[in-house]
Amino acid sequence: MGVDVSNKIRVGVLGASPERGWAARAHIPALRTLPEFELTAVGTSRRDSAERAARVFGAAHACTDARELAEHPEVDLVVITVKVPAHTELIAAAQAAGKHVYCEWPLTRTTAEAAAAAALAADSDRRHVVGLQARLSPAVRRARALLAEGYVGQVVSATVYAARGKGADGRIPQWAAYTLDADNGAGLLEVAGGHTLDALEYLIGDLTALTADLAVRHPRLVVAESGEPVAATSPDHLLLHGVTAGGAVVSAHIHDGKLTDGRTRIEISGTEGDLVVVSAPPSGPGGIQMSDLRVLGSRGPDSTWQDLTESPTGALPVEVRNVAALYARLATDLRTGERTVPDFAAALHLHRLLDTIRHCAATGTRTETQPRCPEVS
Repeated sequence: MGVDVSNKIRVGVLGASPERGWAARAHIPALRTLPEFELTAVGTSRRDSAERAARVFGAAHACTDARELAEHPEVDLVVITVKVPAHTELIAAAQAAGKHVYCEWPLTRTTAEAAAAAALAADSDRRHVVGLQARLSPAVRRARALLAEGYVGQVVSATVYAARGKGADGRIPQWAAYTLDADNGAGLLEVAGGHTLDALEYLIGDLTALTADLAVRHPRLVVAESGEPVAATSPDHLLLHGVTAGGAVVSAHIHDGKLTDGRTRIEISGTEGDLVVVSAPPSGPGGIQMSDLRVLGSRGPDSTWQDLTESPTGALPVEVRNVAALYARLATDLRTGERTVPDFAAALHLHRLLDTIRHCAATGTRTETQPRCPEVS
């Protein structure tokens, strides 16, 4: 089933809770800004919630079954915004229905599940998008263009620091408690690590060898609403040293539990200059994918930092802005036949990179990463 791009792309969102959640915060506001899309269906696990979401968000159809939403004739694109352990089942339902799919990152709980989803995507003419929206940040795109123009000359090194406030006071919201269990694949390594390292590779190329350490420095937290204690098995600190295909050396520290000044900073040094992508307060603690970012540049010895940021058009909140940019790029891809959005193959590459980090941390060895598939841009 193809999409007539002269008409609106009809969207069904799974996980569209009317009370809270990433769909309500980012996806639905983003879709409302884009004339190419129309929200036609919403899905939650309970009938009352689904019907309320349909009323609140203005969707014609309310569903409690993923297959029902995916197979609906008025849905062209299925968007998956639920907790990570449920992604695989919902992706499979959308793929079986022959629909385009936009799934939030992490794509799946495990790399094996991601490989299966990516294999089905590769054999389909449908578009399969993963929510690595930091790539679409105006600052990241600006920095990538400057690097391509040779602003820093040859990239020599990159230093990354990314810290979130999650769990800093020893408490965690009930909805996020599941992320403390490493088996759920939704902790610091997967979310903050995945988004940050994807942006880094998008800027300076793939990591080809690395060493890494993972640590749990806050092993016990309490649920904010109830005071119930919860054990953390998912790492809250990642330390990484690596080398890119171009020979640049990389050092990264990514962690949760930051009491003060949570932020992201990627500093890229070259033979002729330096670039920095840095979060701007107060949005920094959320991570690179949902932060206001600036680009600073300096060229030549003893020069000072210059602000090279290009102000984004419009006044969208930052959580909405990057998601809207990803949807807009998808609409362009569907119209032109290009494939420029991060897809399931890109997600699989990132899942494999995280597996390499886990292996290095567990064994204390330096390991080469798997090369990216040739068709992934």
